[in-house]
Amino acid sequence: MTENEDSTLRSVELNRTATARYTARNAAGAEIEFGHGEGLLSPVELLLAAIAGCSSIDVDTVTARSCEPTEFRVVASGNKVVEDGANRVDGLHLNFNVAFPDTADGRKAAGMVERLVTLSHDKYCTVSRTVERGTAVSHEVNVAVE
Repeated sequence: MTENEDSTLRSVELNRTATARYTARNAAGAEIEFGHGEGLLSPVELLLAAIAGCSSIDVDTVTARSCEPTEFRVVASGNKVVEDGANRVDGLHLNFNVAFPDTADGRKAAGMVERLVTLSHDKYCTVSRTVERGTAVSHEVNVAVE
């Protein structure tokens, strides 16, 4: 790492592939296509997936050390609100549905889930903690006519 690199910086690059269709790519080369249209997640759905995914990783990483789940499903939801012509999502909610085999290791893993979900919410999930706390979103625009 050079002295100029910021180890705290996280970023993705978004490229338009068609009208209202985009590909986001991270530094490792992983991609996801999204936008507006059939077969695509919307940006709001990606936000919900990010919140659910962040907490899921926190829970799954720890419980899987004891036992593989037989079910691991999280439903993320929220209500679109329009106030004074401005859109946002309110009432964000995660519903964890997790099951483990009826074994000593399965019971051990099951006994950790509620505590891990709470720890993720209160301390570890960067995504939900950022949304709850709120943070400024700045922008910069560069336009060219070629």
